[in-house]
Amino acid sequence: MSAIEDLVTELSRLPTIGKKSALRLTYHLLKQPPEQSRRLAQVLATLTDRVRMCERCFNLTEDDLCTVCRDPRRDAATICVVEEASDIAAVERMGEYRGVYHVLGGRLSPLDGIGPDELTVAALVARVRAGGIREVIVATNPKLEGEATALYVQEQLSPHDVLVSRIALGMPVGGDLEYADGVTIAQAIASRRLMR
Repeated sequence: MSAIEDLVTELSRLPTIGKKSALRLTYHLLKQPPEQSRRLAQVLATLTDRVRMCERCFNLTEDDLCTVCRDPRRDAATICVVEEASDIAAVERMGEYRGVYHVLGGRLSPLDGIGPDELTVAALVARVRAGGIREVIVATNPKLEGEATALYVQEQLSPHDVLVSRIALGMPVGGDLEYADGVTIAQAIASRRLMR
């Protein structure tokens, strides 16, 4: 395989990048000065070397704890549970949520081989069991797998003395938090409902 084919193959593995887009990106990179491509390669290498999961919430960080977990102004008694770290940025865009987060690392999807053991639900239960948590807002995506994950989280938290709510109005069925606008997310969190 040639260097061009190798890069096209790797780029096409990225979400929303097909072979045609990957080829276009490859040719764009080849037109740039060599130092720009080297800088991109260096940044990618640095990213994989330095970024890891927050010890508490599983957000992405370069430190032991992410910036949200380290912020004393955040309401540590309210946890918003999201599927992926990228969903945190979507919730933060609205500028109204002041609690902390918990990243599940995906959603239940038996067809893809993702069961409860592949998610961080046990760590969430441990956080709640440790005390000081008043409410857990389940903000998984409103798709079949997201709904199943939300129900599983609620079931795991039911033995504990914590209010469990689910985001509601505002998020379309089949939508992703990552692509929703701030107003839609704000409405969804403001209109959350208890899970029974």
